[in-house]
Amino acid sequence: MRTDTIFFQLFQTFNNLLFELVGLPPEAAEGYHFTSVEIKEKAFRFDGIFVPDSLDKNLWFVEVQFQKRAEFYWEFIGEIFLYLSQYKPEHDWQAVAIFAKRSIETEPPKQFRELFASDRIVRVYLDELPQDESLNLGIVRLIVAPEREAIALAQRLADRVGQGDRERVIEFIETVLMYKFPRMSREEVEAMFTLGDLKQTRIYQEAVQEGEQRGKLQGKLEGEKIGAQRGQILGRQQGLKQFAVKLLTRKFGKVSLRTVKRLEKLSAEQLEELAEAVLDFEKVADLDVWLKAR
Repeated sequence: MRTDTIFFQLFQTFNNLLFELVGLPPEAAEGYHFTSVEIKEKAFRFDGIFVPDSLDKNLWFVEVQFQKRAEFYWEFIGEIFLYLSQYKPEHDWQAVAIFAKRSIETEPPKQFRELFASDRIVRVYLDELPQDESLNLGIVRLIVAPEREAIALAQRLADRVGQGDRERVIEFIETVLMYKFPRMSREEVEAMFTLGDLKQTRIYQEAVQEGEQRGKLQGKLEGEKIGAQRGQILGRQQGLKQFAVKLLTRKFGKVSLRTVKRLEKLSAEQLEELAEAVLDFEKVADLDVWLKAR
């Protein structure tokens, strides 16, 4: 699972998530903006930095680790001091090391023990988050939850949110599931959210809207009412095709030109069917079988 990408999206969307993880109240997130900064000379990049708007708040460095690495703390702390040397911020600082579980953490080097004793560096273990979590922490727990627990957890998360928050929650659940459980059956996915929910997500809406706008422009250029109608239909179909390509790219990593050409032959209804079916595919061969049946 590409956890760095998922956590970047999480921190960017749920601005108070980091502060919940370290046990601070959600209000502590006020006055911060989240970013990712590269240390140019060494080409290092943090998983994220929370930068405060005022000098009375700390700068927060964030690093997420899902595999055991002997050099983790040497590299993380080295990146922090390289950043401080390069950017010379006026703020004081703290750092958070987020581990999937305690067992993958290596022993902090004794040369840095004061940083840990003073809580300058805080450690968080995702598998030890409290069960009565907030919605934000619940999504994080879903990333590390065992398969036997993940389905029930995702259902609880989906049931807890109102209509106003449903789009972003469903989108994150869908993203996590596609990376975490590539072999999950359609029935298991539908226990958490339906295609109707999927159609409300930003990625679906943007793809369809973009396609429809292109279609309207094409129809306008044709200069006739029938041409505009035809262009709008073609545009919706194009938007659905782009959405299908994005889903397949998430699932398999890359979509061949041959597959894209085959998608162009599908109707809008068939492309919607594909959006449902892709969640049940285990390998590219399953996609080939599905396309041959159309």
